[in-house]
Amino acid sequence: MDAYSISEAGPVRPPVTGPVAVARFVATTRAEGPGTRTAVWVQGCAIRCPGCFNPQLWGFRGGEPIAPADLLARVLAADSEGLTLLGGEPFDQAAALAEVAAGVRDAGRSVMTFTGYTTEGLRRAVDGGRADVAALLAATDLLVAGPFRADLVDTGRPWVGSTNQEFVLLSDRFPDLLDELRRTPDRVEVLVDPAGRVSVNGWAELDALDDLLATAQLRRAGTGRR
Repeated sequence: MDAYSISEAGPVRPPVTGPVAVARFVATTRAEGPGTRTAVWVQGCAIRCPGCFNPQLWGFRGGEPIAPADLLARVLAADSEGLTLLGGEPFDQAAALAEVAAGVRDAGRSVMTFTGYTTEGLRRAVDGGRADVAALLAATDLLVAGPFRADLVDTGRPWVGSTNQEFVLLSDRFPDLLDELRRTPDRVEVLVDPAGRVSVNGWAELDALDDLLATAQLRRAGTGRR
């Protein structure tokens, strides 16, 4: 099956209990959803869209195993308005992430979940008895669903990569979001830690990202000379 067929079919990997395989944790960002958010990228994705921005997160080996309760504590310790789940594929670890998301909601914060599965694929999984998928959907306020399509790059809406991807409001947390999408800026954050390691939050075409990083390096070099 290709990526798009897998996306339409919905999650087929058996439900996984236990720790979350966390590939990356960012305490605060304004590039991964509305407001200031804590972002968690999970390791592993069964869909594997061609042109994916994070192919290093496809494999299910790797990542830091973190118990749901411990991951929830890290999220709540961050000074943010809510949690954004990315990947990898959150619904391939739906059971553990549903625990985390429910705890975030109970604390009065919002949950945004990105998935490469279509809404129809998720519906099929729920109808087929996948309580873990249903639980993560129930703990999500804003769902972004659908596989990345490299032939349908989206330059008009924030946070998503292609025009086929769908914003789905699952609660009343963001009542005006759909009307405001095209007026909402799409941010890219480039972070450099004290060791000189560079990380990027947000989505950008590779050529644009290369230009941005090259400009940042030039400015840094210029500052050093002064």
